[in-house]
Amino acid sequence: MADEVVIAALGDSLTQGFGLVPEQGFVPQMQGWLEAEGVVARLINAGVSGDTTAGGLARINWTLTDEVDALIVALGGNDVLRGIDPEVARSNLDGILAAARERAVPVLLVGISVPGNYGPDYQAAFQSIYPELSEVYGAVLYPDFLMAIVAEGHDTALATLMQGDGIHPNAAGVARIVEDMGPSVAALVEAATP
Repeated sequence: MADEVVIAALGDSLTQGFGLVPEQGFVPQMQGWLEAEGVVARLINAGVSGDTTAGGLARINWTLTDEVDALIVALGGNDVLRGIDPEVARSNLDGILAAARERAVPVLLVGISVPGNYGPDYQAAFQSIYPELSEVYGAVLYPDFLMAIVAEGHDTALATLMQGDGIHPNAAGVARIVEDMGPSVAALVEAATP
């Protein structure tokens, strides 16, 4: 379809659909949500399990092919798990957003929740990356990939919306995320529509 907006979803295991059968992952469920809403778009799964912001930066130029009209960037969780310096992650995300801007590709930047185990300074420095970069680049911001699950409360989320590892959402959790993030993706499609 000529007027179909093609969106690459650049991310890690949360985007890739870790631990789920393919049709239950984030990209297929978001595709279904968009179709149900009458939004004409096609998502490409550019999620790689275990990927960091550095990996995303290394992949951005071949992710942004000529067919890609918009970009979802959902990276940073593995940086936090590895204790990577927030300034390094910021620089990598900045490079990704700069590459998208160079090609006039609008971006939905998806943040992450940062636990306090590296201390409040690390937490604050990392969490500030997403709103600040979204403002600099005019990206649509979705503050936290897992916020729709977190909103359910810790015990409910762990029991009903997360896989056994407590890190990755199950199919029902992904559905909750998609329902909450869907309007932001629809806004991205609108931004990419000529």
